Amino acid sequence: MSNINEKNVGPRWYVVHTWTGYENKVKVSIEKNVEKRAMQHLIYEVRVPVELHEETKENGEVKIKEVKVFPGYVFVFMTMTDESWHVIRQISGVTGFVGPGSEPEPLTDEEVKMFRVEEESGEGEFPYNIGDRLTVISGTFASYSGVLQAISEDQQTLEILVSTGRRDFPVTVDTKDVKLADD
Repeated sequence: MSNINEKNVGPRWYVVHTWTGYENKVKVSIEKNVEKRAMQHLIYEVRVPVELHEETKENGEVKIKEVKVFPGYVFVFMTMTDESWHVIRQISGVTGFVGPGSEPEPLTDEEVKMFRVEEESGEGEFPYNIGDRLTVISGTFASYSGVLQAISEDQQTLEILVSTGRRDFPVTVDTKDVKLADD
């Protein structure tokens, strides 16, 4: 696809259609390929939204079961380029991106909220999510804004893709040095 780079709108959520039952396999394959090809700068997060349902068996035993919210679909937070498009499309079990024709179409902010793509189960305390627009309020990069790309395991540092107008570059900042952008 030669015109993917021209349609690049920065990091957005895209929906990948998969064979039903292959959602988790596709998720793991994408994550492995991203790591193997060092593409963390283009493909940031992969999710298979699930809900927990209680199931009562005949003997009265209650079992909690994970049920896929959108069977046959995987959500990917990525910057769409020819390279990132190809990495996703070549994975076994992927039938394509959701969009008109064969063109990947990013989810709108309303769709992301409606589908609850960015909701984390059980965490809720941490105030930022991948893809949030943040402003650095102190330190070397004070007054710069950018999109949150990665959160450290201990949630003490964040990697933000900062835009200077001419180019984007990643910076690592302490969690205490940022706030949600006002825009």
